[in-house]
Amino acid sequence: MKDITITGRQLRRETLYLVACFVVAFLINVYAVIHFHRPAIELFSQLGFVVVITVALYIVIAILRVIWTLVQYPIRHIINK
Repeated sequence: MKDITITGRQLRRETLYLVACFVVAFLINVYAVIHFHRPAIELFSQLGFVVVITVALYIVIAILRVIWTLVQYPIRHIINK
């Protein structure tokens, strides 16, 4: 069986994607608290929902990255011939 190696660069890139998704989800939460005139404590009491939104955004971005790679792969092989 072949071993899979994850480089430090790949790990940093995926961590940045995850952190970016968390920041976006947290900003959505901040907007909702301000828009609906809720107390500021809800920024922290709703962190469970923020984590769920973070994971959902990360999955959507991962799917889009896979689609982009699948579209880009044949184009690169056509150009390199």
